[in-house]
Amino acid sequence: MGSNNGKTTKLPLIPLPKDSVLLPGVTLRIPVSNRPDVANLLSSFLNRTTSVKRDGNAVTIGCVPLSSPYLSKDGQHLLEDGTETSQRLEYEAVDPAQARREDLFTYGTVGKVIGVQRRAYAEPYLLVEGARRFTIGRITKERPFYEAEAILLDEPVPSNKDSEIPDLFQQLKRLSREFLTLLRVSFLLSSTSSSLSPVVTRRFELFIAKKDLAQAGSLADFMADVVDSSFEEKLRILASLDLKDRLERVIELLSRQVQGIKNNVKITSITTTSFPPSSGFDINQLDPRQRDILARRAMAGLPSGMAGGRGDDSDEKEPNEIDELQRKLEDAQLSLEAKKVADRELKRLRKMNPVNAEYGVCRTYLENLAEIPWTKVTEDQFGPDTLQRARKQLDDDHYGLERIKKRLLEYLAVLKLKQSTNSEVENQISKISANLTVSADDEAKDAITDAERDALETKLETLKSKRMVDKSPILLLVGPPGTGKTSLAKSVATSLGRKFHRISLGGVRDEAEIRGHRRTYVAAMPGLIVNGLKKVGVANPVFLLDEIDKIGGANFHGDPSAAMLEVLDPEQNHSFSDHYINIPIDLSKVLFIATANSLDTIPPPLLDRMETITLSGYTTLEKKHIAKQHLIPKQIRTNGLSEGQVVLSDDVIEKIITSYTRESGVRNLEREIGSVCRYKAVQYADAKDASKLETYNPNVSIDDLEDILGIERFEEEIAEQHSRPGIVTGLVAYSTGGQGSILFIEVADMPGNGRVQLTGKLGDVLKESVEVALTWVKAHSFELGLTHDPNEDIMKNRSLHVHCPSGAIPKDGPSAGLAHAIALISLFAGKAVPPQIAMTGEVSLRGRVMPVGGIKEKMIGALRAGVKTVLLPQANRKEVKDVPQEVKDGLEIVYVTHIWEAIRQIWPHAHWPGQHHMDMLESRL
Repeated sequence: MGSNNGKTTKLPLIPLPKDSVLLPGVTLRIPVSNRPDVANLLSSFLNRTTSVKRDGNAVTIGCVPLSSPYLSKDGQHLLEDGTETSQRLEYEAVDPAQARREDLFTYGTVGKVIGVQRRAYAEPYLLVEGARRFTIGRITKERPFYEAEAILLDEPVPSNKDSEIPDLFQQLKRLSREFLTLLRVSFLLSSTSSSLSPVVTRRFELFIAKKDLAQAGSLADFMADVVDSSFEEKLRILASLDLKDRLERVIELLSRQVQGIKNNVKITSITTTSFPPSSGFDINQLDPRQRDILARRAMAGLPSGMAGGRGDDSDEKEPNEIDELQRKLEDAQLSLEAKKVADRELKRLRKMNPVNAEYGVCRTYLENLAEIPWTKVTEDQFGPDTLQRARKQLDDDHYGLERIKKRLLEYLAVLKLKQSTNSEVENQISKISANLTVSADDEAKDAITDAERDALETKLETLKSKRMVDKSPILLLVGPPGTGKTSLAKSVATSLGRKFHRISLGGVRDEAEIRGHRRTYVAAMPGLIVNGLKKVGVANPVFLLDEIDKIGGANFHGDPSAAMLEVLDPEQNHSFSDHYINIPIDLSKVLFIATANSLDTIPPPLLDRMETITLSGYTTLEKKHIAKQHLIPKQIRTNGLSEGQVVLSDDVIEKIITSYTRESGVRNLEREIGSVCRYKAVQYADAKDASKLETYNPNVSIDDLEDILGIERFEEEIAEQHSRPGIVTGLVAYSTGGQGSILFIEVADMPGNGRVQLTGKLGDVLKESVEVALTWVKAHSFELGLTHDPNEDIMKNRSLHVHCPSGAIPKDGPSAGLAHAIALISLFAGKAVPPQIAMTGEVSLRGRVMPVGGIKEKMIGALRAGVKTVLLPQANRKEVKDVPQEVKDGLEIVYVTHIWEAIRQIWPHAHWPGQHHMDMLESRL
């Protein structure tokens, strides 16, 4: 996350003294003596024609530090420490008044001139307060002072999508408080402690506490100036436009400073809980001078108005931190149990010395309690068009996925009915309560009798029991990568009008990351679930538990998958217990949507708590619709083009899908479409630069794809035009990338002794299908006319070789049993199978054709390969309802229940000796 470029403006520049850096939000003194450029700038303030920019009543100037030979010009990389001595001497000899343009650092800070001050017997100086960062664009003037075109940089605003920024910000606040505590303890032990007033320390602490996430960069800049750091380190902070980088660098500096103070100042006399007992206190080893220097550095970095002396009248006007915390807790509308705990902890906090380390732990705990949304919810506004609006939202965002859309609309309808029923019940309860209130007054004229009162109270209890509780379902979306599971969860949140939060569970190995750390541990914090509630600020958001199948198993840190059992149990999560909070939290209003690529690694007890919805891979037809509706418009915009400047026909899209991508999802398809758009963007830019836009052709043809994307990566299996005995076309549900396809089964015989050889990288189930098919053919060889003697073994003097082409691709499954049986009959009978007929189905030893899976993918693959007729098991008739209508219109579908029926369909005019047996069998079926 980097800063956004703001406007460009002219600024007068002042090179800062050596080793000085001005950061936004910090005040700096710039010596005026021996600085003719500063003197000229000051004199220009009084000149009405000056070009010096004014910000309200304040004058703004650009404060630029000198660059360092040990740091790159952009401030990102430290150079080798072994820099030549001559360069170092030259660097040390640089006078800011004589600085050349190459001596200036790339980045600077816009400073507001507060005034010119001078103390007795001291040189005058210019007091400047940092406002915002800028980068030097072009220097327009060097004398009498530097002037340049500066690009003002806006402070980055933390994004809700980046979950690391809030954690880094909380870590920065914790380290800042710890640093302040160490300073306070050091000053108390110092012989010159009178130089530090309690007002200043309290203001310092309030300054840190009041900073929220939106001011994370401001707090980082302030603490970077306070801590002891090198010139190069401060330059790197100034050049850290990315908020995450800046926070990480300041946290590193603070951690080093805190650890250094802990190592140098040993304390046990103030408190026995602040530091380990091994850190003994020796007053003779303390260095008051070092602590005084540290105090002055801390106070020099404070913003204007924060420094103060003892006995300041503003001390009484300063808001009390504990009172502020109490107001936050009251506004948080805590549950009864949470309110009891908060009141108890507040009493402890008021009695505690702020120097005590337990003070910070207790205060942090109360802040966490105040940030949890105990009762605050997003109001579901249900109107007459709610379901239609939600259905349109889901249809606009996703093509297909009818089952998940249906389930979500069911949830919305149930929620709407519950809310309607509850509102009616609440109205009746309010009326009865009003009647009971009136009857409680003995002097009321319309007082009711005791019997009527008892009846009303009974009715009131009955109505209260009719209130419907909202228990959100726990949905688990299972499917291959790239099928839209995560984006579907976002669409759900949008259609419900609720806040959305994503929790990535991939690689979580510690149970404490789910349930939080116990408060007895150092740096304890709540778990991912409670942190998610704090971030969204409501008790009924949509939580996406991403990659739940990749959560870690049992180890010495605990079992995080077992910790999820309570979170994802609708009967238990109304009282979820986080180890840190240690108060039951109601998660029943949270709509949890989990995603997984596979169910194999999810423990059965956890899987049992979720409602599984399977997302199969997209078919070619679905991919074509997704590309036209979503991917192509998105990539055209992403690559700087506009609508109509790239035109892809249906044939081109289908060619990209079938020849360049083989995947279940659409991620690679989007990348290939992006490559096409970038190719056309180059052509458009060239035509525009040459002022020949009329020569630009937005259409992309199939012949262009090889130049853009390279040679075809995949070849489609195409049905044969001519056939021969022993070759049958089977159907595969999932070839490479989850697409349906056809599979040729080739059977050849040779002289031998009954041996069967299988090739083509076949799995165990597929090998068993061959054995079952061969056994059935051998048992019915006489009825099929393959032998003249019922007792003759057809395999006695021959061997078989069964092969499935594309030998490098693993193949398994029972769905090729029927195809193997027909291939063996075709070979032994010498009858060719028409190549436009494909089949699928498992066979039993009785010859029954049993159902298989993947019917939708198989039929789409068959149509794409040029097949005309498909033989399917009778039991798979119901799955054909999910097949797109255009596929059903393009194929002749024949349902069979027995191998004899398949034989009749394939060779309708052939005569078999077992014809009578076939007819009897069909009559029974």
